Amino acid sequence: MVRILGIDPGSRITGYGLIETNGKEAAYITAGCIQAGNGELAERLGRIFKGITAIIEDYHPDEVAVEQVFMHQNPGAALKLGHARGAAICAAMNVVLPVFEYTPSQVKQAVVGRGDAAKSQVQYMIRLLLKLPSEPVTDAADALACALCHGHAGPLLAGLAGQVRGRRRGRYYR
Repeated sequence: MVRILGIDPGSRITGYGLIETNGKEAAYITAGCIQAGNGELAERLGRIFKGITAIIEDYHPDEVAVEQVFMHQNPGAALKLGHARGAAICAAMNVVLPVFEYTPSQVKQAVVGRGDAAKSQVQYMIRLLLKLPSEPVTDAADALACALCHGHAGPLLAGLAGQVRGRRRGRYYR
């Protein structure tokens, strides 16, 4: 079984979700949100870094899957989102965990079957796929979807990692 930490980065709210998978079946471990809140960007990034670090220390994931930046109409928002992603990736790299990245459409395609699925559809499918009693909040659902996406693609990417670094749909850092 592989334990995967999925991360849906945000500069104010960062979703996280942990699953265990054997490649065919996935089991829910936990999910939630890191509330970075208001204040200076540097302080919020520090909260994200510390929050992801604490989750890694508590749950010991084997791999991390992070959603890539979606280009908004507002370049400033995309830049802040990129900073939040960087804080989350640095927390994983600080303990030498492999990090994989997926586009929002890849994540939605893997979970819903459509790359342009609505957030409510992602929440619904996460509830069904992981047999949860209720739908998780959107940020946690997106993070669980990212983990499930990697759970589907991970075995293929792990096999390619030693052969063709940098040439795959999800990027891999090690």
